Amino acid sequence: MFSRVRSFLVMPRWFQGPRCTNLVRLDGQVAVITGANTGIGKETARELSRRGAQVVIACRDIQKAEEAAREISSETKNAVTTVKLDLASLNSIRMAAQSLKIQQPKIHLLINNAGIMVCPQWKTEDNFEMQLGVNHLGHFLWTLLLLDNVKEASPSRIINVSSIAHTRGRIDFDDIMMEKNYEPTRAYCRSKLANILFTKELANRLRGTGVTCYSLHPGVVQTELGRHLRVTTNRLIDDLFHWFGRYFFKTAEMGAQTSIYCATEPSLCDKTGLYYSDCAEMRPARQAENKESARRLWEISEQLVNFSYTSV
Repeated sequence: MFSRVRSFLVMPRWFQGPRCTNLVRLDGQVAVITGANTGIGKETARELSRRGAQVVIACRDIQKAEEAAREISSETKNAVTTVKLDLASLNSIRMAAQSLKIQQPKIHLLINNAGIMVCPQWKTEDNFEMQLGVNHLGHFLWTLLLLDNVKEASPSRIINVSSIAHTRGRIDFDDIMMEKNYEPTRAYCRSKLANILFTKELANRLRGTGVTCYSLHPGVVQTELGRHLRVTTNRLIDDLFHWFGRYFFKTAEMGAQTSIYCATEPSLCDKTGLYYSDCAEMRPARQAENKESARRLWEISEQLVNFSYTSV
């Protein structure tokens, strides 16, 4: 009986997964992280700041971003700055990127972490389906606008936070905004598949530049990401999700470990376009390795955001 109780108590620690154990310093490097006012983004910002990086938090709620920046700066004794970025607005993305390009001529780490999950059938300012708009299209434009600065810092890295949910993702290129058959969970899975396809195509286009690209699954993490479940599912599922989360999901700190690993691990310097989970390379779902889908998604994304980076 005692052994069973002990096993139950140990299980939550097993679910936390491994830590990033390298001791790489990032002094003199600039790390830009979207959605880093809370959750795994904030913990990623905290650790990179501890390692000496000059962290920039890009966030829609600038007040929360500044609060997070002050907290991290106070702890690490390293300056953390902010930029207002609403990934649901192409205009906001362009304004934020224009400002950041001037402030930070070199960006060594670009971590696309922000996201929205299982929300109602909302639209972005530019009439995109919200989950595809924020999770993929917003970060697509943000990345391309900052690419010159990332190249200038070479060797540098771009990290896209995806999810194991991509395994259930499918992209209907004839109904890219899911106008005909919207379902919140399918829309989320599709946006996470898009993150990996974007990473792979970007990696191919950047070969030889010194910029490497990675996508990752952070684990099932207890964060604010599930805040829309009560609206899109029901109260019972929402309650169960958060109850299980307290005992069996990763903490935000542990959920940040693979992002930190992809940002700092020396052995990844000659690798690009790969997918990681629990601080190790993993093979994504078959549809995430479809080169034609990656190319087609890139071309459609360029048209939708009305921007093409011709030198990629």
